[in-house]
Amino acid sequence: MSKPLVAIVGRPNVGKSTLFNRLTGSRRSIVGDEPGITRDRIYGDVEWRAKEFEVVDTGGIVPDDEALIPKNIFIQAGAAISAAQAIIWVVDARAGVTPLDEELAVLLRNTGKPVYVAANKSESRRVSEDASEFYRFGFEVVPVSAEHGTSVGDLLQALYDEIEFEDPQEEDDSDEIKLAIIGRPNVGKSSILNRILGEDRVIVSPIAGTTRDAIDTRLESEGKRFLLIDTAGIRRKGKTTEMAEKLSVIMARKALERADVAVLVLDAVEGVTHLDASIAGYAIESGCSIIIAVNKWDLISEKDTSTASEFERRLRDKMKFLDWAPVVTTSALTGQRLTRLLPLVDRANEARNQRVPTSALNDLFEKTVMQPKGGGGTAPAKGGRTRVNVKYITQAGIRPPMFVLFTSGRAGSALHFSYLRYIENRLRAEFEFFATPIRLKERKKSKKTDRR
Repeated sequence: MSKPLVAIVGRPNVGKSTLFNRLTGSRRSIVGDEPGITRDRIYGDVEWRAKEFEVVDTGGIVPDDEALIPKNIFIQAGAAISAAQAIIWVVDARAGVTPLDEELAVLLRNTGKPVYVAANKSESRRVSEDASEFYRFGFEVVPVSAEHGTSVGDLLQALYDEIEFEDPQEEDDSDEIKLAIIGRPNVGKSSILNRILGEDRVIVSPIAGTTRDAIDTRLESEGKRFLLIDTAGIRRKGKTTEMAEKLSVIMARKALERADVAVLVLDAVEGVTHLDASIAGYAIESGCSIIIAVNKWDLISEKDTSTASEFERRLRDKMKFLDWAPVVTTSALTGQRLTRLLPLVDRANEARNQRVPTSALNDLFEKTVMQPKGGGGTAPAKGGRTRVNVKYITQAGIRPPMFVLFTSGRAGSALHFSYLRYIENRLRAEFEFFATPIRLKERKKSKKTDRR
């Protein structure tokens, strides 16, 4: 059952995201001195007096600005207001009432919904007293300091008294597939997300770096539940000059850490870049399964039956470490082949949860590792001067699958990377592990254990 929703709105740079982070106890929204950092709707949960409700942070509203981003922000904020039970209108108590506040008061009054004015930056008694001028709009005013948490409890209590809570029901999200949409700026990540959702939930524009926060959206398709995470376009740290974009790199990597599967979006026109490979590396480090979506395929004017295979050959050449990730050529503009993504994501999620029966793993070990005389097999070691005895293999974990090779041999010797690659390939050939990385670890058996 859905939780009550409260929308946080206001003009730019009044502290909406700081209040959102304070209410949710998180760092989901990027905070900084630069106005207009938050652009999309960011959702988070709030608990107060054993009840839970949801808050949505919106971009700074500028009703009369015709620029593309502010216009889209206004649309996003309007969607949040429409779905909300109540509204927190954040104002700057230090600055006092501005002409834009006058405009917003009219807009919010016309919604007919309960509005609570959070007079932010009221750290001193004088500023708190000055905040009383906002009473003239006819809404309840609560002087707060989002940065320090002052009087935020009073605001929560006012919302608690207003919101209509439904009877709680247990909701199991253990089968929810967490999907991160990743890629460098302006490859079409948000457009793909909107196509999958069938609504303009995320701002889309031709301006690189439009998305700066990680945005969670729930979706049910074909009986499967997904949590879609649209991430900010990742740029090399040396080129991220704005504070917000530096933070977006960190937040995007955090999104990958909590994702099960990542859709890596590439640009068909620009081809594969070194940055694409770096971003894929972040996903592998986080243990995500990976689907590669080559977007803007409709812009490739001259295509024949070999165009896709030739593109994939070049892709594999530049990202050899991703030879196990499936490739789908797509177009967010036309919707071409986007319906294939979620079934592939579901299949990848099943693979990352796969446990190989011990008997099947033993059979594989005997066929690929064991020597005719038994007792394990020898494998090349790093440096090439010695060999390592491989005793047996076992699966130690899932999400992603992890296998441990128990070995014995000279102190300091370790398995050569080429042998580990061989074992990985044999595991994939036998058990597939579709679109998911495989972790291999070597563990030395002690001499005492070997004598047993």
